[in-house]
Amino acid sequence: MSFIYAIFELYKNRADYFQELFIQHIQLSFTAAGIAAVLGLCIGIAISGTKAQAPVTAIANAIYTIPSISLLGFLIPFSGIGSTTATIALVIYGIMPVLRNTCSGLTTVNADIIEAARGMGSTDTQILFFVKLPLASPSILSGLRSMIVMTISLSGVSAFIGAGGLGAAVYRGITTNNAAFTVAGSLLIAAAAIITDFVFGFIEKHLTHTWRLSK
Repeated sequence: MSFIYAIFELYKNRADYFQELFIQHIQLSFTAAGIAAVLGLCIGIAISGTKAQAPVTAIANAIYTIPSISLLGFLIPFSGIGSTTATIALVIYGIMPVLRNTCSGLTTVNADIIEAARGMGSTDTQILFFVKLPLASPSILSGLRSMIVMTISLSGVSAFIGAGGLGAAVYRGITTNNAAFTVAGSLLIAAAAIITDFVFGFIEKHLTHTWRLSK
């Protein structure tokens, strides 16, 4: 009980500190997630159903397996220490779920539906935006949701290269042997990820339901 009390005392006495870190964490996470979403979606659309899909996906999968600390260390000589390097690393990790789900969603669209649209005189662009993407939207939204939650969680590591965020509280707790500080920062990261997952889950469910009704 004393340990839990110590955590709540930290939140109470250092509210401004944790609020500042929380804002930094959200800004970093959503900046990286936004860039990753655009890049992953565009690349996924461009390579879906082409010969490039398999090799590009394989390369993305290989990069995805690199430990976050290792990737940050690899990028530091090129982009330095701070939020720029953290954003680049988070974007690299974030592209994969969106890319994979976009390709998966687009390639599983029923071929008969595409042929029917083409038979009605639709162009490839019209088929993409009015047939393929709406039908692939559940898969794409699922990838976006996973990516955003993952990015919020991974952003905690960014503090180790001076990018700020809630990871700074975790890092401070580790270096000063203050378990309460470590847990306090970790709990806020987990809370941010859970709340974001709930919000985007609601949006995903609502949009998917709306698109199904509009068909």
